[in-house]
Amino acid sequence: MRHGWGGQFNSEEYLSALVPSFYMYFTDKRHETGGKPKGGFELEEGPGYWRVQSRVKTVFAGLLLCLNIGVDPPDTVKTNPSAKLEAWTDPENPSSPNSKIMEAIGKALQSQYEQLSMRIRYKQVHDPQIDEVKKNCVHLRRNAKEERVLLHYNGHGVPLPTPSGEIWFFNKNYTQYIPISIYDLQFWLGGPSIYVFDCSHAGNVIANFGRFVEKHENENREALAQDPAAQVPFYGENILLTACGANETLPTNPNLPADMFTACLTTPVAISLRCFLLKSDLKHTISLKDLDRVPGNLQNRRSPLGELNWIFTAITDTIAWNCLQKPLFKRMFRQDLMVAALFRNYLLADRLMRQNGCHPETDPPLPLTHNHPLWQSWDLALEMVLVQLPDLIAYEENGIPYEYQHSNFFAEQLSAFELYLSQGALEQKAPDQLPIVLQVLLSQVHRLRALILLSRFLDLGPWAVKLALNIGIFPYVLKLLQSAAIELKPVLIFIWARILAVDNSCQNDLIRDNGYKYFLATIQPDIGIPVANSSEHKAMAAFIIAMFCKDFPQGKVVSMTSDLFKACTDHLKDRDNPLLRQWCCLCISTLWKDYQEAKWTGTRDGAHLKLCRLVIDPVPEVRTAAINALTTFLDYSDHVEQVAMTEQSIAAGLLVMAQDGNSMVRNELLIFFSTFIKRYENRFLVVAYEALLEERQRLQEPIFHNVDVKRSKKGNVTTQSVPHTMTEGISSFSVYATVWKHLMVLTLDPHTSVARKAVMIVDYIYARLLVSPLQVQVRAAMDALAQVGHKVSQSRPPSPAPLQRLANIPSASDHNNKKDDSYFTSGLMKRTTSAIWGTLTFRNSSSTDLPPSKSSAEKLGDNHIRGFAPDEWSRPPDAHDSATPSDHVPKAQIPIPRGYDDTQQIDVTEAVHHGEGAEILPLKSTFLEWSTEYFREPQMKTSELEEPGSDDYNARLWRRARNEKIIDVTQPLKSIAGTNHWDLHSGTFSNSSQPRQLCFHQFEEHIAVSDDKDTISIWNWQRKARLTRFSHGNPKGSRINDLRFINEDDQAILLAGSSDGVIKYYRDYDDAEKISIVSAFRGLTDLIPSTKNVGLVLDWQQTQGKLLVSGDVKVIRIWNAATEICTSEIPSRSSSGITALSSDQVAGHVFVAGFGNGKVQVFDQRERPQTAMVQRWSSHKQWITNIHIQRGGMRELVSGSRNGEIKLWDIRMKDELKTIQATRHTLRSLSVHEHAPVFATGSESHHVNFFNTNGTFLNSIEPTSSLLHARNPIAATAFHPHHMMLACASLHDHHVNIYSCRDRETVVQEI
Repeated sequence: MRHGWGGQFNSEEYLSALVPSFYMYFTDKRHETGGKPKGGFELEEGPGYWRVQSRVKTVFAGLLLCLNIGVDPPDTVKTNPSAKLEAWTDPENPSSPNSKIMEAIGKALQSQYEQLSMRIRYKQVHDPQIDEVKKNCVHLRRNAKEERVLLHYNGHGVPLPTPSGEIWFFNKNYTQYIPISIYDLQFWLGGPSIYVFDCSHAGNVIANFGRFVEKHENENREALAQDPAAQVPFYGENILLTACGANETLPTNPNLPADMFTACLTTPVAISLRCFLLKSDLKHTISLKDLDRVPGNLQNRRSPLGELNWIFTAITDTIAWNCLQKPLFKRMFRQDLMVAALFRNYLLADRLMRQNGCHPETDPPLPLTHNHPLWQSWDLALEMVLVQLPDLIAYEENGIPYEYQHSNFFAEQLSAFELYLSQGALEQKAPDQLPIVLQVLLSQVHRLRALILLSRFLDLGPWAVKLALNIGIFPYVLKLLQSAAIELKPVLIFIWARILAVDNSCQNDLIRDNGYKYFLATIQPDIGIPVANSSEHKAMAAFIIAMFCKDFPQGKVVSMTSDLFKACTDHLKDRDNPLLRQWCCLCISTLWKDYQEAKWTGTRDGAHLKLCRLVIDPVPEVRTAAINALTTFLDYSDHVEQVAMTEQSIAAGLLVMAQDGNSMVRNELLIFFSTFIKRYENRFLVVAYEALLEERQRLQEPIFHNVDVKRSKKGNVTTQSVPHTMTEGISSFSVYATVWKHLMVLTLDPHTSVARKAVMIVDYIYARLLVSPLQVQVRAAMDALAQVGHKVSQSRPPSPAPLQRLANIPSASDHNNKKDDSYFTSGLMKRTTSAIWGTLTFRNSSSTDLPPSKSSAEKLGDNHIRGFAPDEWSRPPDAHDSATPSDHVPKAQIPIPRGYDDTQQIDVTEAVHHGEGAEILPLKSTFLEWSTEYFREPQMKTSELEEPGSDDYNARLWRRARNEKIIDVTQPLKSIAGTNHWDLHSGTFSNSSQPRQLCFHQFEEHIAVSDDKDTISIWNWQRKARLTRFSHGNPKGSRINDLRFINEDDQAILLAGSSDGVIKYYRDYDDAEKISIVSAFRGLTDLIPSTKNVGLVLDWQQTQGKLLVSGDVKVIRIWNAATEICTSEIPSRSSSGITALSSDQVAGHVFVAGFGNGKVQVFDQRERPQTAMVQRWSSHKQWITNIHIQRGGMRELVSGSRNGEIKLWDIRMKDELKTIQATRHTLRSLSVHEHAPVFATGSESHHVNFFNTNGTFLNSIEPTSSLLHARNPIAATAFHPHHMMLACASLHDHHVNIYSCRDRETVVQEI
């Protein structure tokens, strides 16, 4: 193996380092979205929708007890024995008079209600008369005002409610039962109210209640019609709970209380224990009286009674959450503590009353819940307590040691929830256990585990956060911010980040409870977080603070009291966590936006200078965030000199980012430019006007006329400069002029969205000039430009459409002065005139007969080396090729980036002319919203590509298996490829335009073909079918120089570079409907867009993720695909342009460059740029047509020059290993197979010659072509990387021919 690389492959350590990681480039979120928010995420109900908007509280309660102890009502027949307990009190106690018993029952009932809510004031009315009922109802409503009133009616001692909606009370002497209509009760009590009716036939009340309310409302409408100012009662927002249906009688079981419905509503644990014991076998060992000896109290969750109450609350909340509609759940279970408690207990009442022959009813009605599976868990919890009750009683009586065994209900529910999460939550459906998880947060034992599971649930996405907020997570996590437990900090930060990413309306809550201090303390560098990825959690804390300060002045003020600036700027040095650097930048951005005090504090701390240093940060998101922060820094309220100097220095420091390889960075830079320009608009109007005058002067004395080209007697080219002067304006050499020139360059940006923004800014300034006091002079300059602009317009790309309309704006003095569309298109608005000549340092491209001019020193150096060789030797082989007419070729569509929308484009000129342009600048940034989406996306969940069993995962496995099979089948053919003939014609297809570049995909049946202009076609070489055809978008006069497939192991992306220095990456290149631009940038800024020079050459290193770019420049630029910046510029150390590049595709450190003067140089990227050239060969005397290092095989390094010489090299040797004269004609192309010892040459004579690397001639072919162009030169050749196959094309012929090695048929059959 050549170059000493054979020893590396004998090293296990080296081979293990080269194990393919299948790292794919340009697949990050910024490439998927183009830096634009996905959109479609909005809270339908608005921010804070989950909060209880109208929190009506129950403040007063009336307890009406109509028992008439000792007297049974006439329409009731009681069994003997019968149920008799009222409020767990025996009314037949002979030792107490009836009045005392009634008082005891009333106190007991009130005590039961007080366990539900202590904040309610109760009024007991025993066996009330009609006047008492009216008096007390009116009194309750008067005191409650607009709050809710509770009315409890126990009618066990009066007749049944009538079908017409009447209930019964007593007369003054208690000799008669007097009916009162529900209509009257509504009139006295009004609304909002909650009614509890515990009596037989209670369903009659619900049957008539709505009818009476409607009658009252009709009366209100009539009263308002007569007197609009009349005060009318409110009868809405009523809630009814009734014990049974209209024709049902309450249970009479003597083992149950007579007011069983009330017992369920107020003492659910006690009645549950009694009912369960009655149907359980435990009744033989435990008596009903023993139930009163269950230890503990309801408030102590570690006691048996408290634990049961806790479990009951969790179960009923969960049943309600799963069965009720969410608005009804929020109204019944989250608005009012009393209503929530009654309805939780009502679910139990519905279950137990049904078991005893009654069907309770409610208004609003609830769905059936009595058969929910969770009731079985409740029964289990009851049984576990009752089983232990004898031992607990023995411990109490005799002191026998016994330790209570707590229920494992919550642990099991957490395990069920964990199982749900482990399944991936395939459907966006609320898990049954979510309310239970929130209840578990109350327990210190299970709190940490519950929080971790809750964080995993919230990580599923915004839908999960919405569910959690709806169910009531917020008060829990807000209260936990007061906890000092260090182990809760990471998970609380994670949960709060997810909440604020979905709804940041919690800012006031964080201030009110001082919760923001929790995160301000966390972000400090010296505060530790007990988790491995502490930097990521600090990034979350920075995000939370950023959301806290976003458009919230109070949040900014309180945040400034901490050492926040110092903490954020210190974290900018954390090289290991780009997310932390990004959000520290955005935290600073939101903090000092529209807050002058923060700007001054940041300036004193040098925050803006530290942000400027991030222009070379390796992560594009961090660079963009830094620009975002510096953009919000600009809007100082005053224009003092110190501020202006600071802002100018910032603008100057960001100019380098105009050449950034990431479009998101350049987009954000334009937003900074728009803010800077808007802030100093008058100065930029002067700059634009002077640029206009300079444009006119340039066109009148063009630069390309300033060189007098002469030819000496020996044929050497000499130049003589023709001096001319350019008038300098007052803005020359200022920061404003430099920003303007960079802005003009960005109007020609290859990325559509970047160019569009730049065009809007420039359009705005020129439109402002046309309505400024300088409008007369501006129009005069534009008229002059229109007169001379047609001389250079032929070679310039058309200006953007909005600028063409500038010419049609009438002046303020003459609204009838109209211009035609060519007014601007022939002059100023051909932006390449000033932008390119002023910034990009392009050379002369007007002559087709002369090479680029050189200085005298450069000419002397080249002539000395070549011995005064003819100029023809250092010119490309295709220098004299004529362009193919394109009239008959349809124009292809130019792909656009994902998310780009040109339908919202603003007519800037019209807006400015009509005085509506004030809001155009500054442009609005969406980067903060785009960055926030990170916290809305699952971070813990494995991606689809890495999830075993997913479609994407299976597709990737299939592709890898296919790739390995292709390699396994084709590798053995290397031996015959170097001996057999390559003349098996395998197919031909017509490209419809002149093929210039050919590139095979390693594994897909794709071949990319570019023509001599701007069109790329993707063909399936197996089926000879075109898949797509699209335009690269390079300007007229340039062409596509190179094509490459990247990420070939998986889903490939097509890379294309054109002679104007532009590089674009295309996703879904084989699908005309889906194709889009992943990335586009200008790899070289000093190239001539011409077909007569080298233009641009490149090579892609998949293993390193690097793109090597050079051409008619003096450096080789190395662009890092991961960072999207130029990480190194290696001097070429030659006066000639680089014509070919090839690199080691395995380790990726070494690359080789061929030059127009015949030199071949070897570079090592591990060395410093100044010493990176480690080898130079000068054996070739003419233009290097191509150079290539094999990826496999013997790793041969092959170079070929235009005179037909082919040389093989070893980078360790001073001289070539072998020289082969492949042709006596001009060598047009050289292709080397990646693995087989074969190379092919294409010549002027229409021949493609095949050789093996030993120098043995194998065979020659003449590609099939049309009869009119039978002997045209070969235009392009390309080997398939694995198959023994070559594609070739001839000049002035549209056909692409494919030839194979003779034994190919068996290979195809096997594959």
